[in-house]
Amino acid sequence: MASTSVSRIVPASPDKVWSLIGGFDALPDWLPYISESTALEGGRVRRLKNPEGEVIIERLVDFNETERRYSYAILQAPFPVNGYVSTLRVHAIPGQENAAEVQWSGRFNPDGATEDEVVDLFTGIYRDGLDALHTTLAA
Repeated sequence: MASTSVSRIVPASPDKVWSLIGGFDALPDWLPYISESTALEGGRVRRLKNPEGEVIIERLVDFNETERRYSYAILQAPFPVNGYVSTLRVHAIPGQENAAEVQWSGRFNPDGATEDEVVDLFTGIYRDGLDALHTTLAA
């Protein structure tokens, strides 16, 4: 199983960051790669579309409001992986009330691609996503 993780310091309090990204259906609010999200099954499943119109379906597998984190599994996507589970979490930074660390990590099995290719793919998605989050919060 392959994995990757990207962290980014963002210019907002952990509570403010979590209020933006903590909703399972909130990706279009901060992630340019996702143009549309539809909540299904009472909010436990999200049907996403990217700008190319490709569909990604993900299921919420763990949610912890107190720890400001959630994990999800990909059920359907145009990515060359299976067994994908990812976690998005917000950490407080001691002594910095108006900054937070956001960590996006995932583990997955390559399927039709090399481990390096899928690690590079998701590292890029996570990095670009957290950069976009930073830009949104800095505005």
